[in-house]
Amino acid sequence: MQKPKTYEQEHAEDLERIRNFCLMDDEFMSAVLSDNPRAIELVLQIILESPTLKVAYSHTQESIHNLFGKDVILDVFCTDIRGTTFNVEIQRSDQGAVPKRARYHASMIDSRILAPGQSYQDLPESYIIFITENDYFSQSRPLYHIERTGRETGLPFEDFQHIIYVNGQYKSDDPLGRLIHDFWCKNTNNMNFQVLRDSVSYYKDVKEGNLAMCRALEEMRNETRTETRKQTLEEVAKALLLDGMPLSKISSILNIPEEEVKDLCEA
Repeated sequence: MQKPKTYEQEHAEDLERIRNFCLMDDEFMSAVLSDNPRAIELVLQIILESPTLKVAYSHTQESIHNLFGKDVILDVFCTDIRGTTFNVEIQRSDQGAVPKRARYHASMIDSRILAPGQSYQDLPESYIIFITENDYFSQSRPLYHIERTGRETGLPFEDFQHIIYVNGQYKSDDPLGRLIHDFWCKNTNNMNFQVLRDSVSYYKDVKEGNLAMCRALEEMRNETRTETRKQTLEEVAKALLLDGMPLSKISSILNIPEEEVKDLCEA
């Protein structure tokens, strides 16, 4: 059996990972854009070709819980000064960029905006933006704008919901091309935009930023270990229960309270 890694080994590996991170790594992008509305503004201004756009609220890794189904965690969620909502997602795999994911993200964001008694007309304009590693639609275009239209009329279906795919393989000397170049940069000296360069440099080149990023990676590791343990206990508890073993015996074998066994089986 392979020995568990020491803290020193994991820390050294984390520092190497940070050196090789770029903004196309969603955990790193979330850290860089956290509490940095100016950087988020730049990204949105370029993608939407809206140089006056101003971010009023922003949050990274924002969780939206669903009592009746699947939760979502948004890489970046923000609103502008008009109340328009934006969700920016980094998608390294094509499977993570499937259209139904965009649909689900949009529905979850909408579901928490309206208070009881509010009119549907109060729903703000919304944008779901996928920045994809590959050219998802394979049409060699920098951007793909997805809008609803009536099949028979050909007219816009004015629900004010927009989905945009950004081709992460796009190369050009225009603002979008330079932005995508920066998203792939591992060396801050090669980045075009100062606001992104400063933020990335903090986590790569400054001791305090390095430590903050290492702590974030450690927290993610601990969350993964906790979730893996829970899944393992759940599978074992269910199997033993299906074999007819009483809860008290399962509790003794797994060394957890009976109530926790019930919760695992019900989950």
